[in-house]
Amino acid sequence: MVMDAIKTFVETCHYLQDPRLVAKFQHLCGVRGTFPEKPSDEQGSYASEPGCPGLRQRTPGEDVSNGAAVHVNGVKGDPKPDETTRAKPLRRNSLTGDVGQEFLIHNKLLFYLFTFGTELGNEMFFIIFFPFLFWNIDALVSRRLIVVWAWNLFVGQSTKDMVRWSRPASPPVVKVEVFYNSEYSMPSTHAMTGTAIPFCLFMLTYGRWQYPFLFGLCVALCWSILVCVSRVYMGMHSVLEVITGFLYSLLILAFFHQVLDKIDTFYMTDPYAPLVILVSHVSLGLVAFSLDSWSTSRGDTAQALGTGAGAALATHANYQLGLLADHPLSSLPLALPSLGVGLVVSSLLRFAIGVAVILVTRMVMKAVTIPFLCRLFRLPAEDVRQARQHMEVELPYRYIVYSVVGFTCVCVVPLLFRVANLA
Repeated sequence: MVMDAIKTFVETCHYLQDPRLVAKFQHLCGVRGTFPEKPSDEQGSYASEPGCPGLRQRTPGEDVSNGAAVHVNGVKGDPKPDETTRAKPLRRNSLTGDVGQEFLIHNKLLFYLFTFGTELGNEMFFIIFFPFLFWNIDALVSRRLIVVWAWNLFVGQSTKDMVRWSRPASPPVVKVEVFYNSEYSMPSTHAMTGTAIPFCLFMLTYGRWQYPFLFGLCVALCWSILVCVSRVYMGMHSVLEVITGFLYSLLILAFFHQVLDKIDTFYMTDPYAPLVILVSHVSLGLVAFSLDSWSTSRGDTAQALGTGAGAALATHANYQLGLLADHPLSSLPLALPSLGVGLVVSSLLRFAIGVAVILVTRMVMKAVTIPFLCRLFRLPAEDVRQARQHMEVELPYRYIVYSVVGFTCVCVVPLLFRVANLA
């Protein structure tokens, strides 16, 4: 009985990992590749390893491109040619420089919806979301979200580099996105952050803010589902990897639910907190980065850990200097403010000024840090993208730049608001 259950579970996992399932979903959503739907023997088969469809590891030098560039027209059941849109991935692959292959979109609404969904897990969204929440709504919630986001991404990317599963094979899958195509695939860190952020936001704000339970739960669930499904649509993950990322994130959240308040208090009050923050964020990152060769995952993880370290150090500094902007306990639960012209204008002004400061800080730090590290380690600095692929440049560069960005967001910008009477 137990063996039958295990066998069924394994077969289900194989089915959910099969790239043909991803291709079917893409086809259902109106995405068509510009390669033959049934590859020839020269192009290779979809299958991975005998008896284990989809469960495969990438081999050195494996092609991660979008299949052969053979155009397909007149597929039975497809819309007429004038109802389609030709498109290419928006960003090239950071490792290979691959710009991706043209594909056909038959449903523009789903394309824009899932493009938005996948952006909810990208760097630019977090650059906008965390500061806006911190400066305009609830500083406590924002800084605790950053803690969960940083460690969630660290655990997910480290797991990827240990498991080392390839992205879904193309063909049959259409690579609507290629930016992360060189990373390993299991679990989906987009699914993890796309689950951790909304559910942690719900966990931190329900009872602290006045809103209906079902409203908060529905928003968190819809946010998470949109991000998760978008990764299958983009051809970046199998269904199994997305489900695993979703469940993995809930498990991590269950842990943080018990200790997040203690972590925040420790960051604020303990005299040894700065030392612990620096040692923990740097040392754990170095252990993880020794597991594999360069890919975009290493930089993303260092970036998250650096941001988390900077925000935590700023939390300690704010508390010690009496600059903490938390709502007093006597004001809880907080009521959602009514939107007025004054509130909107002041919020947008704070956001515009703060983001400008952060972007200038990041630009200056990048311009200073990368050439300095290249000179320090005697590496050519003419090609920045190539220079950043060296571990001795990329890791300190990411840590230094984004720890300064995190510190600026949580400490420097709010102090600037106080001086300018914008707080």
